Amino acid sequence: MTVVDIRAFEDEFVINFGGDFRRINAYTLASTLVGIADAAKAANATINPGYDIEVVVEALGQGSFRTKVRALYKGAGNLFTHDNLKTVVLAVIASFIYEHTLAPDHDVTVTVSTNEVVIEQQDTKIVVPREVYEARKQVDDLPSFREGVSRAVKAADDDASIRSLSISESDSPPQPPINIPRERFPLLVEPFPSDRGDFKEVVEHTTVRIVRAILERNRRRWEFVWNGVRISAPVLDDQFYDDFFAHRITIAPGDALEVRLGMRQRLNRDIGVYINEAYEILEVVRHIPRAEQDNLSLE
Repeated sequence: MTVVDIRAFEDEFVINFGGDFRRINAYTLASTLVGIADAAKAANATINPGYDIEVVVEALGQGSFRTKVRALYKGAGNLFTHDNLKTVVLAVIASFIYEHTLAPDHDVTVTVSTNEVVIEQQDTKIVVPREVYEARKQVDDLPSFREGVSRAVKAADDDASIRSLSISESDSPPQPPINIPRERFPLLVEPFPSDRGDFKEVVEHTTVRIVRAILERNRRRWEFVWNGVRISAPVLDDQFYDDFFAHRITIAPGDALEVRLGMRQRLNRDIGVYINEAYEILEVVRHIPRAEQDNLSLE
């Protein structure tokens, strides 16, 4: 059985990018690290109020490509003592990533004890210290934390040369204990499901104006203006791409699309209102060239 002990990731870990290469695109590496750093800052602000965290790169290496990161904590003057500090932020991120990429088609068993929580699935066991588990519960539904993790994995997802990701101990061999294969990246890139019933999905037939187009068949986000608001959303309609690559559609700046817009909404419990937090173009009903927009109100 493969065992991952999250205790090993208290203040540092190694990110392993799997693939047939010995170097990595600078943008991919930078975007992944910034996403991890943003997730760490968001988590730390909740777990360790009064402390700042800095995520630094300590080493680069092969295996296919590895980068070691460390968390540095700083207190605000003498208002806080070191006893208040919980150096668990990187462990929280590692736990979150591994738990959300377990195979979705297999049952998971969770055993909670006084000192630890053990997550098991087939031949994989993840051991989470109780302190990390409790800290995870504080940040699991924090949008800024989840968005940081999502951006980190999306950078790898956008790089076709990367076949897997994993997190391992700094002194581990090049082969990490658990590899997250590329096909599971969407489990972290997509909006996460909620266990609290605070989310809902809605679909609206509407029109959006194109600000930036991504004319490739992937999940990279286009930019649109919708009801006077700038939004980002992937276009998921394969027929639309078929028409584009067959030159039946020509996209130009200022064009619009009549679409079925999927929206993920989160409940703001303070005001009792659902607020849009993610968008997807589920279907392109019609392409509207700019010349035909005189009678449309798109903003």
